[in-house]
Amino acid sequence: MFVPCDRGGGSAGSDFKGFTLLMPAVSVGNVGQLAIDLVISTLNMTKVGYFYTDCLVPMVGNNPYATAEENSMELSINAEVYSLPSKKLVVLQIRSPFIKNKYRPFCQTLLSWVKNSKCARVVVLSSSHAYQRDDEQLLGTPLRYLLTPDLEKAVGGLMQELNWKEMEKVAAYPGINDTEKVLHIPGGGITKLLFTESCSEGIQMAVLLKFCSEGDNIPDAFALVNYLNEWLQLIKSEVNTSSQWKIPSSWRLLFGNGLPPALF
Repeated sequence: MFVPCDRGGGSAGSDFKGFTLLMPAVSVGNVGQLAIDLVISTLNMTKVGYFYTDCLVPMVGNNPYATAEENSMELSINAEVYSLPSKKLVVLQIRSPFIKNKYRPFCQTLLSWVKNSKCARVVVLSSSHAYQRDDEQLLGTPLRYLLTPDLEKAVGGLMQELNWKEMEKVAAYPGINDTEKVLHIPGGGITKLLFTESCSEGIQMAVLLKFCSEGDNIPDAFALVNYLNEWLQLIKSEVNTSSQWKIPSSWRLLFGNGLPPALF
C-alpha cells in the first residue's frame, strides 16, 4: 500500500519505528483534512511517499503546499505520506472520498501497514455532525477525544490533566431503551470503524474530533489543530492561536478563487 518516493531517501523514508502517525478521517466539513494541511504546511514536512489504493476516488492536482513557482508544478495525488523525523512524526493526508463499500478494506490495509512500519501510535483527526448531538453532548466544549484501551494506559492521565472531554456514548434505542449505550459518530466517515478495529487489534489510537456543520470550516480546523497541539506540542506556544499556523497556498482556492496558471 505504501510506496516510498526518492525524496524520502528510499528505505529511510519508510522507516517509522516509534513514530506517531497523524491522519484525517474524511468526515463532515473536511475538518480533519484541513487540520492536517496546517500541520504539514507549518512544520514544512517532507513528502516521503504515497498510498497506492483502489479504495479512494482517483485525483491529481498541483502541490497544495507550494511556496514558489518552481515547486507549484509538482503533482499531488489522493493519499500522500509526509515525515518529520526530528519530531518522530509521520502524516498521512487523504484528499478524496472513499469509494462505496471500500471503507473496511482500506482500514484493514492501513492498520496492517501501521503494524508493519512499527508506528508507536495513531492519531485520527475527525469531525461529527453538530445537529445530531444528544443533550449531554450539547454541554461544554465541541471538542472530544477517544482512546483505545492500549493507549488509555499510557496517556489517560494526561487527558484528565488537560481537562479534555471523552466522546460520550449515546442510547442505542432512544426513547425505548436508554440504558444500552453505543459509540455513535454521525458524519465521521471511517472514524468509528478505524477506532473499533484498533481496539480489537491492540493498536494505540487516539481520535480527536469536533462537532461541526458544513460550510466555512476553516475555524473548525484551527480549533481542532490547536486541540491536537495541547497534547502533542507540535509547535511551542503559551496560548494556542490561529496565527501560529501557516496557511497553505492551496487554501486560496477553497471558495472558487480560480485555477492557478501553473496547472495549464
